[in-house]
Amino acid sequence: MFTPNKDHNKTPMDYAQFKKLIAESKEDLYKKTFAENRDSIRVKKEQTAMRNLEKIFCAVLRISNEKGFQTMSMRDLSKAANLSMGALYAYFSSKEELLGMLQRQGRELVRQMLTEQIEKEKTASARLRVAIKISLYLSEAMQPWFYFSYMETKNLNEKERKKAIAGELHTETMITDILASGEAEGIFRHRNHRLSASVINAMLQEWYLKRWKYARRGISVDHYAGFILDFVESFYLTPPTVPSHHK
Repeated sequence: MFTPNKDHNKTPMDYAQFKKLIAESKEDLYKKTFAENRDSIRVKKEQTAMRNLEKIFCAVLRISNEKGFQTMSMRDLSKAANLSMGALYAYFSSKEELLGMLQRQGRELVRQMLTEQIEKEKTASARLRVAIKISLYLSEAMQPWFYFSYMETKNLNEKERKKAIAGELHTETMITDILASGEAEGIFRHRNHRLSASVINAMLQEWYLKRWKYARRGISVDHYAGFILDFVESFYLTPPTVPSHHK
């Protein structure tokens, strides 16, 4: 056994606290989505546009995760979002445009929240804990989007598909960099950081792809996060230096 670093047991937040944070971030992102697409969206009142964008995106995710985006008709979406067909086309001109908007919005929220929370931490050990916990909390709060994004990447056009792949690789690269900086700080052992980051990323994906399995076992996202952290840190954290008079 070894004694962990001083920030080993620090918990940046639990999932209950995180849900309050992401609610505020989602509202900001709907504002940004409206601002970025102001020229194409034919609704000029910001609050109305934000409210309807949320209804549309939530309806798309619900329908797509039940029967697939490609089989979703505009009539299906109109009914689920409780908006007329004409109202839907005031926000996008085609299903492909809607798919791109939804993917970009989700990626932006994930990147923004991860970056903001990680940059608050000073040590690699703390950054790794935040990266893992926030990634899992995001996938719990946004599970329909994460599952949708994973399943629908193949249906994106080439430009959007490259962006989706880059988004996934961004998380992996971020973890690789944290592990490498931890080795430089003397906190982490020398390992194959890129391969380790790939395996960690797979464990993160397991949560939103097989969420039903853990729900049956009564495992919460906080429990799962704690397990991954213990697993990764037991593999990575260096044992403390033992003073010579204790040897």
